Amino acid sequence: MFVAGIDIGSTITKIVISNGMEVRAAMITPTGPEHRRLAFRVMDDALASCFLSFNEVEYIVATGYGRINVPFADQQVTEITCHMRGVHCLFPEVRTIIDIGGQDSKGIKIKDGKQVDFIMNDKCAAGTGRFFEVMTDVLGVKLEEIGPMSLKSEKPASISSLCTVFAEQEVYLRLSEGASVEDILAGLHKANASRIHSMIGKLRIEREVAMTGGGAKNIGLVKAMEDRIGFPIVVPPEPLITGALGAALIAREVAARLTPDQLREKKEKRRLEAVTFFDDPKPGKERLL
Repeated sequence: MFVAGIDIGSTITKIVISNGMEVRAAMITPTGPEHRRLAFRVMDDALASCFLSFNEVEYIVATGYGRINVPFADQQVTEITCHMRGVHCLFPEVRTIIDIGGQDSKGIKIKDGKQVDFIMNDKCAAGTGRFFEVMTDVLGVKLEEIGPMSLKSEKPASISSLCTVFAEQEVYLRLSEGASVEDILAGLHKANASRIHSMIGKLRIEREVAMTGGGAKNIGLVKAMEDRIGFPIVVPPEPLITGALGAALIAREVAARLTPDQLREKKEKRRLEAVTFFDDPKPGKERLL
């Protein structure tokens, strides 16, 4: 049984197509402003990559920031639930999840495979990918370089502010004082780890801990978090797709409970079309309802 999970995040969109527990396709692409057109393209590309037709997919679950903008999804599920399910599938022993996204960061507590609590920072760039994007522009380095560079530091610079605007000013001040880029990056990672730990700590962190999202691809942030909490963190092989994986797992469970007639009825109602709020209806194109 083929099912799909699509996770439209604020900066990255991910999709997983699976057959049972086997992942047949996984794709990652930047999120643009027109989510509905993007959702079509990502699904179409993922289907082509594993030689499937849209009608062969029995059930589709959408999650993430833009989940309501996937017109062909059979169901929408919150990203908290989907991240929890994806991580639990990969690491059944994990009790605490730290998810660092492009525009927010989250903490999720798990017990016996179920979500028991969560906390989210979605009001401030501190502790998110956006914070580091701004700082890389200031320092003139690439985003993928900041983790390895921070690990070369011998004396992390003091960064006291986590407001992106004031932290930027502090970075300029540290540069004027002669601090190296490596030391400034180490200071930024240390400060952000402290900020994230302060938020997640409200859930009472328990081992094992997993980190997901784009932040988990930053070895400097992972190391800073490990130093802060005092023990190792596990990271999925591809930390960006845990939400889409969890959505696909939920899709498989829901589809298994439906009868063949119910699945057929759902599939008859959905259409895989490139639609957008910004398109004017043209001959041969239906208006989006």
